[in-house]
Amino acid sequence: MQPRPSTFSIAARDPETGAVGVAVQSKFVGVGAVVPFVSADAGAVATQSFANVAYGPDGLDLLREGHSAQEAVDELTSSDDEAPQRQVGIVEAPGGDTAEREDSVAAFSGDECFDVYGDVQGTHYTVQGNILENRETLTAMAETFEEADGGLPERMIAALHAGNDAGGDSRGEQSAALYVARHEGGYDGKNDRWVDVRVDDHEHPIDELERVFRLYDITLLAREEPDDTRELSGETAEAVAETLADLGFYDGTPDGEFGDGERDALEDFRGMNNFENHSVATLEDALARGWDDADGEGEARMVDAIWHGLQRLERK
Repeated sequence: MQPRPSTFSIAARDPETGAVGVAVQSKFVGVGAVVPFVSADAGAVATQSFANVAYGPDGLDLLREGHSAQEAVDELTSSDDEAPQRQVGIVEAPGGDTAEREDSVAAFSGDECFDVYGDVQGTHYTVQGNILENRETLTAMAETFEEADGGLPERMIAALHAGNDAGGDSRGEQSAALYVARHEGGYDGKNDRWVDVRVDDHEHPIDELERVFRLYDITLLAREEPDDTRELSGETAEAVAETLADLGFYDGTPDGEFGDGERDALEDFRGMNNFENHSVATLEDALARGWDDADGEGEARMVDAIWHGLQRLERK
């Protein structure tokens, strides 16, 4: 018998940036290879519960042809004899009158899905899940997405955390994925694959997904340049220098000053970690602003501090 993953997901869009995507967690290996299908010129499809992966490309094609999300759901499920076992959520990409049409967000949960199953929609999102611990998993995801701060990726990850904390999969955790498309948002602007990160097998996949996303964010997602930058000083400068020394980038004696030697070490750290997306001055500013909010030790603390410190800068 084909495995039936217990899964919860959110498909959502951001009218302000034009981004659209899917975030998902499942007690199933490599859920990112099965559930999310996204395109900036069409929308997002999450197909799960004995997933029919043809719903992904076929659903996106229906959206490109001008069908609404609801019409796409109806078309996909009406021609599928096994639809009663399936779930699918579809969100149209932002643009035109999308925000004004009620049928631009839609979902289907077949009545043969395993309990607890269901879906919840809002103006710009749909959440769906099956084999859940409780219905609160879905409502917590919806409420958190509506209330969370940050960009679309952060809000979708927050929704996954909220669903998991409220009950999540009744069978546990295994994998998670985040796929967000944005016009010319991909590497070097050559495609629309803006955010594409996944955790295929992990004890705490949503936590790991968030960690990987933050690293991806620093490395690949461009932000506006800061109008002003802070320099490291005092205890924070000493702590950063000590960390750079522990990592082998700095051979001086940390003393609370952050001068040329320390900045040379930070530049080496930047190059080793592919953070050339940001100037050394921007990274120093981010460390100064984000160090106290960061978790972990060593390189993990450096990366987390930089991510926190960059949050004041708008993504391009």
